[in-house]
Amino acid sequence: MKRLVSAGLAVATLTGAALPAFAADLPQAVQPAPSYEPAAVPSGRFDWTGAYVGGNVGWIWGQFDNRFNGASFDRNTNGVTGGFHAGYNYAITPNIVTGLEADFQWSDLYTRGTVGGVSTSLNSGWNSSFRGRVGYAFDRFLVYGTGGLAIASVQANAGGFTDNATALGWTTGAGLEGAITDNVTARVEYLYQDFGRESFTLGGNSVRSDLDSSTVRFGVSYKF
Repeated sequence: MKRLVSAGLAVATLTGAALPAFAADLPQAVQPAPSYEPAAVPSGRFDWTGAYVGGNVGWIWGQFDNRFNGASFDRNTNGVTGGFHAGYNYAITPNIVTGLEADFQWSDLYTRGTVGGVSTSLNSGWNSSFRGRVGYAFDRFLVYGTGGLAIASVQANAGGFTDNATALGWTTGAGLEGAITDNVTARVEYLYQDFGRESFTLGGNSVRSDLDSSTVRFGVSYKF
């Protein structure tokens, strides 16, 4: 009897020792991977990236710094300006926006006078620019600076003779633009333009003119 009891205890001891090892060999339940919610994207934020076209109207004022046959005469002038623009914006980050823009404007810069007994006039009927833009966006509002190449027509008349030139210069400025809808924006901007010096010989009269101008204009754009 004692041998039987001893044998039973030995079997029980061996079985108890083997159970953990056996359990370790059994297939284990797969634990589900932890889940993470995606970061929330602010709803309704305006996307500045894309192409756009638009029109604008404003006021331009400037000065013709002139020399006529060696005599200096300067004239201030101003008038209405209007035209169209087109460009492309790219948002490097949600706040930093860069872009390129071109515009063409009709202008009303005209001045005339009599110098040395000769009737003389100068005018600029149009100007254009090709500019870079960089700005900071406050969601639906963009504050930006701009600068680049400026082009303008300059016409001189002296003693009944007329000559035309296309002047090249530079421009710089700044503006504020706001999104009215997801496709329509409105802006107000200021541009300074310096078109350099142009020289004319008109019927024996020598005319040299330096033109610079400032423009404040309002515009509306459609963003694609």
